[in-house]
Amino acid sequence: MSPRSTLTLRWRSAEVLAWSFGAVCFGVWFAGRIEGSVGSRRALAQFRDSHAAVTAGVPGPVLAGITNHPDQRLWSPVRIRAWIEAQSQPEPRPLGILRIRRLGIEVPILEGTGEDVLNRAVGHIEDTSVPGERGNSGIAGHRDGFFRPLKDVRDGDVLELDTARGAARYTIERTWIVDPEDVSVLDPTPADSVTLVTCYPFYFIGSAPQRFIVRAVRAPS
Repeated sequence: MSPRSTLTLRWRSAEVLAWSFGAVCFGVWFAGRIEGSVGSRRALAQFRDSHAAVTAGVPGPVLAGITNHPDQRLWSPVRIRAWIEAQSQPEPRPLGILRIRRLGIEVPILEGTGEDVLNRAVGHIEDTSVPGERGNSGIAGHRDGFFRPLKDVRDGDVLELDTARGAARYTIERTWIVDPEDVSVLDPTPADSVTLVTCYPFYFIGSAPQRFIVRAVRAPS
């Protein structure tokens, strides 16, 4: 075989390998989106059913399902696989549903902030008020998942919580950036509040060095 033919064969082999690798990555990404959508919808349906039971026959909020899917374009294959695996674990009962309609956010709230929770939904931060109750409720989410749209949040946006205690509306009053060690954002507040916490910058590659905070205060009934 001539040197030119050998070189051509090598280029073709490299091209085949590249296409194969791309197909595998796309398959993992697509499977992740399907699994996450199904898992989130199941959690939403589970909350709707449990809410209806708690209210003794009063219909729960009408939930059309997830309106915003995690943006996985920056996720590594390892992260996607971990996200898929979280969907296969036993599903905890949601504490409620968080919505910011202008941003297209509608997501179940689960208890805790472990990876098994944050890969599936958003999580209630320990030692803060339970969502829907009096006080300051801390809720954490991944910046490259359900909380990605927070990059476009504005003062005055409406945040809604549906819980077993009913529906409540909050008005977003401010956003700011803190270091990870600054947990004062979770301290009790004079008014009933929801504090959203996610990593920052939103498009930082690797472990983000700061935290993006959103504070919403309960609107008058």
